[in-house]
Amino acid sequence: MVRFKYSSLIDTPVEVVWNFYERPDILNLLTPPWQPIQVISHEEGLDVGATTEFNIFLGLIPLRWVTIHTEYSRYHFFTDEQREGPLKYWKHRHQFTAEAHKTLLTDDIDFSLPGGFLTDFFASWLVMMQLDQVFRYRHEVTQRECRVHH
Repeated sequence: MVRFKYSSLIDTPVEVVWNFYERPDILNLLTPPWQPIQVISHEEGLDVGATTEFNIFLGLIPLRWVTIHTEYSRYHFFTDEQREGPLKYWKHRHQFTAEAHKTLLTDDIDFSLPGGFLTDFFASWLVMMQLDQVFRYRHEVTQRECRVHH
């Protein structure tokens, strides 16, 4: 199992950041333009049970990925877990911590690649670099959008 964690301070109150994440177009906003992902279906809201289905493309080959929200505490956190997809395991907690009228936004991900220890050992650095780029982008978009709509 590999852990990835990315945090940044968003310059708006936690309620504003949380409400941004509840937008129906959130996945389109937070998906980097270089990332080969297509959203097939997305249930609005962050409540437990909300499901999202994606296609992740490896070249022209789509891989189906289904996630479901398994934990939820309004203005604090929500968690999504892979139910079907290319990874052996995926659990992603989105945490929102109020800090003096700002929000510490933390993405905390535990994942495991198929293939066991050697795959995790040799491929996880590549996945970690990709996750770092993706979440850097997501947090920049969150900062920009929340500032504009605050």
